[in-house]
Amino acid sequence: MPPTGSGKRAVAADRLSDRRRRADAERSIAAIIDAAFDCLCEDSDVSMSAIARAAGVGRVTLYTHFPTREALLAEVVRRAVEQAAAALDAEAPDEGPAREALVRLVRPGWRVLDRCRRLAAAARDLPPERLHDVHNLVLDRVERLVARGQDEGAFRIDVPRAWLVTTIYSLMHAVVQEVDAGRLSHGEVGVVLETTLLPAIERPTTGSGREEDRNETGANGQGAAG
Repeated sequence: MPPTGSGKRAVAADRLSDRRRRADAERSIAAIIDAAFDCLCEDSDVSMSAIARAAGVGRVTLYTHFPTREALLAEVVRRAVEQAAAALDAEAPDEGPAREALVRLVRPGWRVLDRCRRLAAAARDLPPERLHDVHNLVLDRVERLVARGQDEGAFRIDVPRAWLVTTIYSLMHAVVQEVDAGRLSHGEVGVVLETTLLPAIERPTTGSGREEDRNETGANGQGAAG
């Protein structure tokens, strides 16, 4: 027998209630993940109770969605890697001249690197493959960009490729430390990185405008920095 008018209204009310519950749950989950990320970046040993307070939810709500600290960490790492990858890829590091692509990449890259460093410390008990995703988020893109820059003739080939990757990665780490120490402002970072990095990795020229290529064979075949 088909539902009566009152029955249809009851079904519609139940569906609306379900949608509201799902929406409330999604908002709670998003608030918990955002709060957990911020808290973990400040204190890798922050308690679940502190995360719940920062998210504006109760402990019961937090544990309903994330029964264990490891479950919450795994989701925080997954979301952080996803968002950071999107931010880096928005700079199109695989497009255009390598020199310009590098400048675009390092501007958001140092911030991503800082967050990855802090998050990796908090997520140290996660499976190695998850930590691999965090550690290599910036590194993988830098390696591809350096290889492309050498192929284009923009980046030097008189030193091992891995050394160029290490140089870029180390300078971004150094910027993070300088900002943390208050010796460098956020607004200065982009210019400082560009003016420091490019002279270090661009292909040097002789008086005739051609690079000495005596070490080309040994330099290009090297593996990436770890």
